[in-house]
Amino acid sequence: MNDQIPFIDLVSLHHGMEEDLVAVFRDALNTGQFIGGPSVEKFEEDFAAFCGTKYCIGVNSGTDALRFALIAAGINKGDIVLTVPNTFIATTEAISQTGADPEFIDIDERSYNMDPEKLREFLEKHCTVNLGSGRTVLQRTRKPVTAVIPVHLYGQTADMDRIRDLAKQYNLAVIEDACQAHGALYFSKSENCWKKAGTMGIAAAFSFYPGKNLGACGEAGAVTTNDEGIARTIRKLRDHGQSTKYYHDIEGYNGRLDAIQAAVLRIKLKWLAAWNDERRRIAQRYNELLASVDNVVLPYEPEWSRAVYHLYVIRAQKRDALQSFLSKRMISTGLHYPIPLHKQKAYATARTSNGSLAVSERTAQEILSLPIFPGLTDDQQKQVVERIREFVNSQNEK
Repeated sequence: MNDQIPFIDLVSLHHGMEEDLVAVFRDALNTGQFIGGPSVEKFEEDFAAFCGTKYCIGVNSGTDALRFALIAAGINKGDIVLTVPNTFIATTEAISQTGADPEFIDIDERSYNMDPEKLREFLEKHCTVNLGSGRTVLQRTRKPVTAVIPVHLYGQTADMDRIRDLAKQYNLAVIEDACQAHGALYFSKSENCWKKAGTMGIAAAFSFYPGKNLGACGEAGAVTTNDEGIARTIRKLRDHGQSTKYYHDIEGYNGRLDAIQAAVLRIKLKWLAAWNDERRRIAQRYNELLASVDNVVLPYEPEWSRAVYHLYVIRAQKRDALQSFLSKRMISTGLHYPIPLHKQKAYATARTSNGSLAVSERTAQEILSLPIFPGLTDDQQKQVVERIREFVNSQNEK
């Protein structure tokens, strides 16, 4: 019987840096610096440099990063924020917990990211621009539409030139959900250069949940931005609205980044480029091995994208049966995400036009995330693909 092939391996990943990580904890014990301080500041400098932004503000989680970015960008209670329904609920939690309302835009059939054409259709058919104020208003509710959050899903950037052009036309703030896209690249034709995720909106949110391409040993997140005012506001929001200790300029939150997690992330950031390269290599090998397997749709990477493959996601019409088949053969897989957000109980009151999110609904029934992580061996990949081929052949014989 084959050994278990995990969906992700967070144990082996840390073996080579164990002493460095333990030293982080010793340093915290010896200095007593557990919140803020030099470790957080140095990581913020390093991650801003990695992304290519002026500022990075470390926070407690990716959810906090999105929430604080929205607040700092001036999104108000009753505003409408546009995003996609095939994302983790943290994207819309950040919107609704800011006091705004999410409206969903369907996704591209191949990339699973926001479809710029569907965004254009929504803005043209369902919104109007007030000639006096220049604000975009949703006709159905008369509420202002003030922002759009494209999600760089699975480690691949959305088509940001087209999204940003529409955002400019309709006066929308662009906030990137880059929680799965550490180091992902997008070629901007408008700027004639490659740009990293986290540099193309007024602000961007990153998650450092342990399973991310850059993962902490606990909860952590960050906002990147080139806007000094947004950076200053987020620093206050994460620390109870304080500008200096006990002087609260605004009502804030307890959303600080732990010093230990910041130091851990600083160590692991040195490995991120190599890990991303390995993920790309693994994805390419999957592509080659699966190319001859019938009825399996492989990930699509446009020419303007350099994905970092946080997840390697295929599509199969008999997805549930395939997942069960693989599980019985000790191969772990994942579903990202099985129920679109507009179908969740938490958003039961969300209004959507019949069929307007058809791609999101259809792909949610077919997507399956295969094992991918630095250290996944060629033999393990072969086993995964052989079992998928075995399943497909058995279905074809019926």
